Amino acid sequence: MPALKPTLKRGALIAAANWPITLIQSVADALFKMLIAVPVIGGVFLVGLVLGAEPAGLMALEWRELLTTIVGALLSQPLVLAAFLAALGIVVLGGSVFVFLVKAGTVATLVDGDLHAGPIEQPPLQFAAVARAGRFTAEGFIASCSRLFPRFARLGFGLMTLYALSGAAYLSIVIASRATGEGWGLTALVTTMFVGWVTLLNLGYLLLQIIVAADDCSVATAMRRAVAFVRAEASGVAAVFGVVLALVVCATGASLLATGALGLIGFVPLLGIAVVPLQLAAWLLRGVVFQYIGLTAIGAYLRLYRGYAARTVRGVDEVWSPAALAGPKST
Repeated sequence: MPALKPTLKRGALIAAANWPITLIQSVADALFKMLIAVPVIGGVFLVGLVLGAEPAGLMALEWRELLTTIVGALLSQPLVLAAFLAALGIVVLGGSVFVFLVKAGTVATLVDGDLHAGPIEQPPLQFAAVARAGRFTAEGFIASCSRLFPRFARLGFGLMTLYALSGAAYLSIVIASRATGEGWGLTALVTTMFVGWVTLLNLGYLLLQIIVAADDCSVATAMRRAVAFVRAEASGVAAVFGVVLALVVCATGASLLATGALGLIGFVPLLGIAVVPLQLAAWLLRGVVFQYIGLTAIGAYLRLYRGYAARTVRGVDEVWSPAALAGPKST
């Protein structure tokens, strides 16, 4: 396994050298969230019409009460519920396609940067070496989006299908446990397992994206190679995953503290008018930081995968064949 520090350092430097894709990813993520908010806000107005309540009064409710009110009102009106679900589905589908398109260009840019970076993680750190890893161009980004989009779309819709099936299984188990009078302990256990499963799905999805872009292969081939890669580099993948998870947790904690501090400023006379722009700036900064952490993870996993492929002495087709994945035969 390569040393963890150089692996993460290389990923961070390649992500920094291609800084425009951090901004592009942040904007794409923000647009997706805003698109999701449109039908949700529309649902609030629909509920207001159904219940004869003021939308402003509904928005003033605590989020759990608001969610319960919306769900109850929509279930009592099948046509309204169908319209809401149709609007939400269209927005999620269209927004997801846009995210898949942008992610194709993002991963391809990082792969190209890693290919031309050289031993950028080795000291001394020089600006020329970092600049060499910067491979972002508008034309190249658009070309990569066009080339990889069909495969990234298949990966994305496959992930969404697994999300839907996993969510349905989770809800059925929770509802069944509550109906039989089970305690909250089982619900907490199932929830923890569900969160862990979704996290593993996201990790597998990310590795598949990296392999598809790095090897310019099909999704099926990438799945075979991903299994072989994780088997051979399980400790390295787990170490990078653990560090990235810790960074995300720390960044989330810092974000919550900053949000709480800005909330306190709102109670201060005169300074309260500065809360809105400060909150907007904090929201934008949070998005950029989280995207940069994610791109650093891509660069780190990519280094592990490149190293694994370089250490493989057999041919690629032989190494990633079903026979090789099955392991040695017992005698």
